[in-house]
Amino acid sequence: MNYRTMEVITYILIMLVAFVAAGRGQTPSDIVAATLILEAGGEYASGSMEAVHEVIINRSLKRSLTPWDVCLEYKQFSCWNTMDLARGIAIAQRHPRWRSAKVIVASDVTNHTLGADHYHANYCEPYWAKHMTVTVVIGRHIFYR
Repeated sequence: MNYRTMEVITYILIMLVAFVAAGRGQTPSDIVAATLILEAGGEYASGSMEAVHEVIINRSLKRSLTPWDVCLEYKQFSCWNTMDLARGIAIAQRHPRWRSAKVIVASDVTNHTLGADHYHANYCEPYWAKHMTVTVVIGRHIFYR
């Protein structure tokens, strides 16, 4: 299967997941908020979830995708690599910072990351990081563009 075919299949699956989620009372903003919680909800450094949101928005603009499509793209956010969408959202909704995550998703993006579209935890060394420029470090996350 070529890359374009995989891209189309991935897009169809993402849309199907979003449709099913909406049918369960989950909204696209729930997907983004859950991503913030599952990726940075345990990181209490100021601006940590906002920075992850900014990465989502930057990727969304760069790739001409919706923010929830970006969240669910294959291997883009580790929280969704092995977790079922409904389960992930349910876990995130029980998190004490759920309301904060929803507010962040609904707000305008502020410049926390100086244009970053990638990040990782400081205990990881992804292959792609050596080819990118560090923009900022927030808590345990290192942001790049």
